[in-house]
Amino acid sequence: MYEMILFDVDGVLLSEKRCFDTTCLAVWELLYSDQMLGLPEGSFTPAPDEETIGEVRRDVFDGEKILEGLKAQGVNSNWDMVAFLFGFQLQELLKQLFAKQPDFVSRLLTEDLDRETLVWIGESCRRERIKFLPRYGKVTEYLEEMSPDQGDLLGQINGLAQSWSGIQATCFSHGGSLWNLGLEVYQEWYLGGDLYEKQEQKAPLYPEKTGFLKQEIPIVEPSAIRDMLDQLKLSVTLGIGTGRPSLETQMPLEAMEWLPAFDPDRIVTASDVRRAEKSGPDLGPLGKPHPFTYLKAYRGKNFSDADILAIDLPISGGERVLIVGDSVADLLAARQMGCHFAATLTGPSGEKARAKFEELGADYILQDVTEVLSLIRGLGK
Repeated sequence: MYEMILFDVDGVLLSEKRCFDTTCLAVWELLYSDQMLGLPEGSFTPAPDEETIGEVRRDVFDGEKILEGLKAQGVNSNWDMVAFLFGFQLQELLKQLFAKQPDFVSRLLTEDLDRETLVWIGESCRRERIKFLPRYGKVTEYLEEMSPDQGDLLGQINGLAQSWSGIQATCFSHGGSLWNLGLEVYQEWYLGGDLYEKQEQKAPLYPEKTGFLKQEIPIVEPSAIRDMLDQLKLSVTLGIGTGRPSLETQMPLEAMEWLPAFDPDRIVTASDVRRAEKSGPDLGPLGKPHPFTYLKAYRGKNFSDADILAIDLPISGGERVLIVGDSVADLLAARQMGCHFAATLTGPSGEKARAKFEELGADYILQDVTEVLSLIRGLGK
């Protein structure tokens, strides 16, 4: 019988649609806004209608092929997705500019690239009359050629740049200025201008953005999830391990009336991961599939990050902990911890994800999160 259940949020409790829409809009802005690269071949508006959002998503995700490829690689963070998708296209653009301005580009590859630098790159490309169209299908091909154990995607963007420049590139790395710029653009889209300014204590670039946080879509009827959680918490400790920041976790869980079911000491978010990464810059990315998020939820937030990272894996008694997620990243984290894993088929791949979860040996495969209750009841007999 399980003593603790740790839930992912996106794709398990809440739909990931708006998160992935936001990912694509962030890449679109970085490419086409005149406050960023300002590529002349596309149009940009901070207030797109639903038809435009759909068109942007189809382009940036190459249908849904790129999203499926990223998920198959165990990429769970939308911020990392933005950094990878934009970084891939940026290095392709810099490759063309390198042929005309090798010294300029060589310097850029070893520096932190901020927003002003992107504007500068865009102006240089226009002066050199470089016409660049993002080739999203090339990203699909790149992901298809990769094996899931090739690891750090952003490090591989640095490697791509080095392959044509001969320079040991660092500008695309996780946690660098370019990565943080993508994070800020994503957050501004997701929170909206007003909430972004309140949360981040800085003026938004586009205050007219309305935000998606108040447009969350539950996976199933909120009352069904609430009833399930209320019954589970009578006998099991419930926690959260999510790639969302704290605000984006707390607000919808409160609105759906789910938050009281969870032990507040075991709700771990991307905000906790960012703080831990900043405390030790040599630690590398700690987001899923790294087990840090779920380890912190398992031990409790009163334990220091150093204590969490020092835990020997697999954990003792891991078979009494169930992790519920929709992604390969969740499964890989659970496996490292020695915990059992229940996969929900409510992520972006839907039923198509079943074969992958079967291949990777998920302990349970559920149609949706509400089946966790019948699973626990069945095990208790």
